[in-house]
Amino acid sequence: MRPRMKSQSTGQELRDPRTRVYVQPTRMIWQSPGCPVPPIEDFLLKPGSGQATVWAGPGWILKNEGMPPGFCVDFGKELQGGIQIICGDMPEHQPVKLRVRFGESVSEAMGQPNNDHAIHDCIVHVPWMGVTEIGNTGFRFVRVDLVEEGSFLEIKELRAVSLFRDLEWKGSFTCNDQLLNEIWHTGAYTVHLNMQDYVWDGIKRDRLVWMGDLHPEIRVISTVFGDVDAVRDSLDLVRDETPLPGWMNGMSTYSLWWIVCQRDWFLYNGNSSYLKQQRPYLLSLLQQVMDHVDERGEERLPGGFLDWPTSKDPEEVHAGVQALLKISLEAGGALCRALGDEKEARQCHVAAGKLRSLRGGRTKQVNALRVLSGLADPQETNARVLSRDPFEGISTFYGFYVLEARALAGDHKGTLDLIRAYWGGMLHLGATTFWEDFDLAWMENASRIDEMPREDTVDVHATYGDYCYKGLRHSLCHGWAGGPTAWLSEHVLGVRPSQAGFKEVRIAPHLGDLEWVEGTFPTPYGMISVRHNAKRDGTVCSDIQLPDGVRSV
Repeated sequence: MRPRMKSQSTGQELRDPRTRVYVQPTRMIWQSPGCPVPPIEDFLLKPGSGQATVWAGPGWILKNEGMPPGFCVDFGKELQGGIQIICGDMPEHQPVKLRVRFGESVSEAMGQPNNDHAIHDCIVHVPWMGVTEIGNTGFRFVRVDLVEEGSFLEIKELRAVSLFRDLEWKGSFTCNDQLLNEIWHTGAYTVHLNMQDYVWDGIKRDRLVWMGDLHPEIRVISTVFGDVDAVRDSLDLVRDETPLPGWMNGMSTYSLWWIVCQRDWFLYNGNSSYLKQQRPYLLSLLQQVMDHVDERGEERLPGGFLDWPTSKDPEEVHAGVQALLKISLEAGGALCRALGDEKEARQCHVAAGKLRSLRGGRTKQVNALRVLSGLADPQETNARVLSRDPFEGISTFYGFYVLEARALAGDHKGTLDLIRAYWGGMLHLGATTFWEDFDLAWMENASRIDEMPREDTVDVHATYGDYCYKGLRHSLCHGWAGGPTAWLSEHVLGVRPSQAGFKEVRIAPHLGDLEWVEGTFPTPYGMISVRHNAKRDGTVCSDIQLPDGVRSV
């Protein structure tokens, strides 16, 4: 038996829940004329020991003889963490200066990355015959340059340090359309990378817990991983840092999203003891929210925010917040009933019933919220707005609610086409994770993010973006963009809980134009496993396996 080591700490210890994995570069993207030209696979692309030694053979030599030598490598996929540089001997036995740039795109690593929220561009000293760890951010590409004239560096090894929660991917999704399979996996991977100390919005920026962003992430986590403590920790963190009458993240709508997140988390996991811990804050927040409904049945909440594309239209924001308020009050009522607080549940029901549809509704985002709140007819809204110019006016965040609303309208084939085109468009440009924002128009004459931009093409990362995500500040790994993963499992695979904690489940597949689909869905009782085959007459033949304790309705 391995002996337990005694702690040398005199204070409270906190253990990192994440795993460290070392990742080798997969290819060289670029190297300057000042770089040597040995077989690169013998050095940077070949796994090593990670240990500096005195007896190893020669490494990759960089010499700054007036022109700083540099190179850029690709680690094959988006990662969260940093890099290690293992150095060999140096003639002067003195540290040398390197400039290290991290990029989610080749353009970013080769350009001028910003240092918002995490350091992406820095000058560091590396020692002779030693190991240096650099960086803590989101990246796929890294450029290294030897800065000082006359300096010399022998690189024995360069590898990424990938930090992530080593969780089992319990949920799965496979169908006859490989693009949809890749989209499902990419959405899950995007959210998984953002499950660091807490559930972040992005691993490059903002690296914060935003309550609105957390909702689609919770749906993906429930679909793929099941119950994980990172979600509870994140919900509690923002709650504890927002004493009432404050609003979470400084926005009233994000307090509304906290209520909806609690409802969905309870629905998928059925953790009554956790829900009871929320009772004092939840009841007070619900009363505070209801106090902001006026006598005409209109919301009067301060600091309303939906998503960035709607933010410049006050009337549209007002109409969307009205719908989101109704959704949150109905969610709050469901939580109150689960807690046995019938009086408060009725109050939520009455307040939600006062809310009516308001002027506005020009955007797909607001119309989706209206459908989901019951303030608009799904079929009429889909025909009039959501399915017209279906690829226009979509955002990676509220795109999830557009998918949900179109499913309520029964337009599953059209929704699959939207997922293929919009989220598939990012994959077409070389993405391995989904982005903070995207527009299909960006694809015109665009270079891929995993290639050196050419003068005759558009550099997508450096050129596009808006609001707080202009140019290279744009996050290319943003958790709110993972919604298609949850949507495909819940609507195509067809698995959705109808009672808290999956005591009852409704399995209603909608294959659209697919021939077959199969997959798994985690529950507190074990795995649900299903396979659906489309028959020529339009019906679906299903093989469903439920764990003990789960009843199909």
